[in-house]
Amino acid sequence: MTDYDIYGTSSHTASELIRLAGSCLGLVFTERDSYYRGIYHRADSPDGEIEIQPNPIPGDDGEDDLYVTEHPTVQVLLLTTTPAPNPALRAQLVDVEGLVHLQHESW
Repeated sequence: MTDYDIYGTSSHTASELIRLAGSCLGLVFTERDSYYRGIYHRADSPDGEIEIQPNPIPGDDGEDDLYVTEHPTVQVLLLTTTPAPNPALRAQLVDVEGLVHLQHESW
């Protein structure tokens, strides 16, 4: 099984969230560039992957599209992928001021 969680914030920039989440989790985020997603940041941990990216992503038509359309007011996203539910990680992330849990999926 794989567990996916999406968190979001409108009170922090991506740079601020990288600093806050990195400090909270003891992780270092590296910048990545994707044609589809634009610039995002990723940290690998023994428990899985954590990514931070803007919700607005570059669209093919020159207009920004939303990565998570269900939450148009959210400006920055934090995405986690773990091999199993990780309540300790969730608890750490909801303690980050301004970060809200938006969505959960398990496959």
